[in-house]
Amino acid sequence: MGGGAAIVAGRPRGAAARRPGNGPWAVELFTSQGCSSCPPADAFLGRLAKRPDIVALSFHVDYWDYIGWKDPFASRETTERQRGYAKALKQRYVYTPEMVVDGIGHDSGREPGQIEALLAKAQGLAPRRATPELSRTIGGPLTIKLAAFTLRHGPADVTLAIYDRRNNTAVASGENQGRTLENFNIVRHLELVSRWDGAPASWSIAAERIQPTQGVAVLVQQAECGPMIGCNKLEPAYSG
Repeated sequence: MGGGAAIVAGRPRGAAARRPGNGPWAVELFTSQGCSSCPPADAFLGRLAKRPDIVALSFHVDYWDYIGWKDPFASRETTERQRGYAKALKQRYVYTPEMVVDGIGHDSGREPGQIEALLAKAQGLAPRRATPELSRTIGGPLTIKLAAFTLRHGPADVTLAIYDRRNNTAVASGENQGRTLENFNIVRHLELVSRWDGAPASWSIAAERIQPTQGVAVLVQQAECGPMIGCNKLEPAYSG
């Protein structure tokens, strides 16, 4: 593909294209390689990641690291994001595996039907969404664009997630000792791009910050881990 070619997510292209404001929806999995209950939810997230109507992200938390296996993808930052959701969703505690669906509800992800029910609820909440348009020329910066949108609950957070599409890890100790675990859409970097007031806006992310094999997602949600207002993803394909 030539240097001027571009990949775009969120722009209408033909009758089959998804209209901005009509999805996708976010599923965030909080997981750990030190948790023996997590692999089924990890596998389910891998299936969700293949759907064009879902932005699927895996956040590895660090509070299981003490029981014998230090998760190489875990961070305090992702743990704090889960704690933010626990506060917003009025949970008594955090747990793994936990899937948060579009910022409105949570379940373990071990029973797909519960997640599908939450997705159906999210899809029925708003007729229009602030779906960001993401574009990137090959080897160039990522551009994020948001059209004007009426925010009914104050400014929204625009958050960038950069993630690995898939990783296999041989676990040498802990609850999953002896297993090779497969994880999908593992968030390696998370940052607040801007607090957005609903006016037309655009931002640029330098090319060197994103590896060619990594995916990117942009989440637009009410501040302090509130409900999603919109989200989108832009990612390379992988085989297998």
